[in-house]
Amino acid sequence: MPAQEVIMDLVSGSHRIGQSIYHFEWCPKYRYKMFRKEENKKLCEEILRRVAERHGIHILEANVMPDHIHVVSEIPPTMSVSKAFNLLKGASSYQLFRRKPNYRLRYPKGHFWNPGKFYRSVGDTDLATTIGYVRGQAMSSQFVGSSAL
Repeated sequence: MPAQEVIMDLVSGSHRIGQSIYHFEWCPKYRYKMFRKEENKKLCEEILRRVAERHGIHILEANVMPDHIHVVSEIPPTMSVSKAFNLLKGASSYQLFRRKPNYRLRYPKGHFWNPGKFYRSVGDTDLATTIGYVRGQAMSSQFVGSSAL
């Protein structure tokens, strides 16, 4: 589905409403090109989607490059970005080593992913719109406050 057609709904729960959509990026340790083969790319994406589903993470888009991963996902409102990374990287590493035992030759200590990571929040409003909205709240509360007295 093209990015323009994705409709991001707010998620509501007890005493909260919002959206937690992030762009995540990470790479294998030493930036080795572990996903050059198409079968390895597909395996990695399949594993990531299963891990995400198991932990309540909804993957909107995923792209496995030869030496790094891009994932756009919605995480539960109670989950931190750090927790999402730990779940995605840890469980996928475990599954990759199980399904591809020869990966242990490259990573004998069992650390498949680089400890580094990139993340950025994604929403359906841009920064300028959000800043304008927040600035506008001060003016609208002055009008509401003055008429309520």
